Amino acid sequence: MYKIVKKEYLANNIWLMDVEAPRVAKSCQPGQFVIVKTDEKGERIPLTVCDYDREKGTVTIVFQTVGASTELMKDLGVGDSFQDFVGPLGCASELIEMPEEELKKERILFVCGGVGTAPVYPQVKWMHEHGVDVDVIIGARTKDLMILENEMRAVAGNLYVATDDGSYGFKGNGCDQINDLVNNQGKTYTRVVAIGPMIMMKFVAQLTKELHIPTIVSMNPIMVDGTGMCGACRLQVGDEIKFACVDGPEFDGHLVDFDQAMLRQRMYKTEEGRAMLRLQEGDTHHGGCGNCEG
Repeated sequence: MYKIVKKEYLANNIWLMDVEAPRVAKSCQPGQFVIVKTDEKGERIPLTVCDYDREKGTVTIVFQTVGASTELMKDLGVGDSFQDFVGPLGCASELIEMPEEELKKERILFVCGGVGTAPVYPQVKWMHEHGVDVDVIIGARTKDLMILENEMRAVAGNLYVATDDGSYGFKGNGCDQINDLVNNQGKTYTRVVAIGPMIMMKFVAQLTKELHIPTIVSMNPIMVDGTGMCGACRLQVGDEIKFACVDGPEFDGHLVDFDQAMLRQRMYKTEEGRAMLRLQEGDTHHGGCGNCEG
């Protein structure tokens, strides 16, 4: 069992929890994720690592209540436990694998929206701890929906906040803020990392492609087993088939087929849709999730 030692309400039905998981905390890296279950019958819920404390043996997760399973998670309190807390899964951010002298030459802009702010935070914190200053944009529809601003401000070189309605910071979305930084403020970047809703990452990647800035996105499609067996998180990346849970979650944003990924997300939610995907994708579909009969 994995005990909850901290619980905090952030905004817009978004919750933060610190969970005792010493083995996960010992080896997880920015960019990776965990899969949690509330009990034996609970749904497997993939969540990106928001932070970790190796000394205390805790891992921080952030989630938004969007269905029955996350509603059950929300009702857990300090002292309660998760049945399962599996990880770390996926690949760590490619940035932390770079030689430090090369990384310090990069001019990196992180763009996060909504709950996507949570997985951006450990990457920016890691950069700060290794003497690398990065710029960060936090975007939200309104000021009340913004999360982790103070935490991000403490580790970012420059923090820019943008709200769609102009209630706080820059008026506009993340793409508008990028345009302002590059075209009006003369900022130059060698790399952009965008994490948030899939539609947001799609438009950021389209813009940065026009600006000739290499871009990393963290894909968050439906996942079932987290081991590459079920095929739920199948993606088209350039001319290759990838699976977000084992090959990612980070990919070249200029190569990801976002339209296909979003259509696939909708289709995978119904039995008829899964059958059609099975037919269309053939040998590249994968099996083993219990829904694929493979």
